Amino acid sequence: MRVQLHGPTRAVLAIAPAQPAVIEHESLVLRHDHGDLEVRELVGEHGARMQLAAGGEGRLDIEFSAVVEGRTEPGPATELDLIRFLRPSRYCESDLLMPTARSEFSGLSGFVLLDAVVEWVASRLAYVSGSSLPTDGAARTLINRQGVCRDYAHLTIALLRAMDVPARMVSVYAPGLSPMDFHAVVEAHVDGGWYVVDATRLAPRQSLLRISTGRDAADTAFLTTHDRDIDFQWLEVSAVVDSLPYDDISLPVVLG
Repeated sequence: MRVQLHGPTRAVLAIAPAQPAVIEHESLVLRHDHGDLEVRELVGEHGARMQLAAGGEGRLDIEFSAVVEGRTEPGPATELDLIRFLRPSRYCESDLLMPTARSEFSGLSGFVLLDAVVEWVASRLAYVSGSSLPTDGAARTLINRQGVCRDYAHLTIALLRAMDVPARMVSVYAPGLSPMDFHAVVEAHVDGGWYVVDATRLAPRQSLLRISTGRDAADTAFLTTHDRDIDFQWLEVSAVVDSLPYDDISLPVVLG
């Protein structure tokens, strides 16, 4: 990706595979008009890795590559997780959408409820690139009836939380996604485990690679900057897998 900095700026990247992914090779290079930048890494909740850098005015090019081997299992849900991911959040206004959820999904529970919510969101939204604002939450998405992957995820999460199902957003690399980009999906806590769902149905869930996990897009942005505005100029994402699997949407899948 390429960005233009307009003065001293702190940048926080979340583009590396989350721990405990088995990484065979990894490279991160930040090139600034005035020389390469030093990068520090912090590890956040659920293994999310954040790369911190600071630079002055000028063009910043960011190149990242990784080769990941095998699959991992999501960590166990803590008691705190099951409380935190039930609460309304900045982009997932489950309190506002509770009347809708309780009306549409009354009497459902478990995987039946999970499938019903995903199908409901998939059938009521149209995937339209550029149709939403960065400030749009689940309620506005439902009103507009269109959005991109983060909007689908926010609405799915809000409806699940309104039905007392802990749900969280996961940013991922998604082999098979077209057009390729960073992707957002949902993990819901059902029957004692975390299961991944994606109402966009744009990529097979079995080959998704976790980057970061949080309440909503506020916790999972691939780039956050502080101190100055920036011009975002260019982004190219590529994610491939040895063998692209078939995704039977009727079956539960764990994000590996």
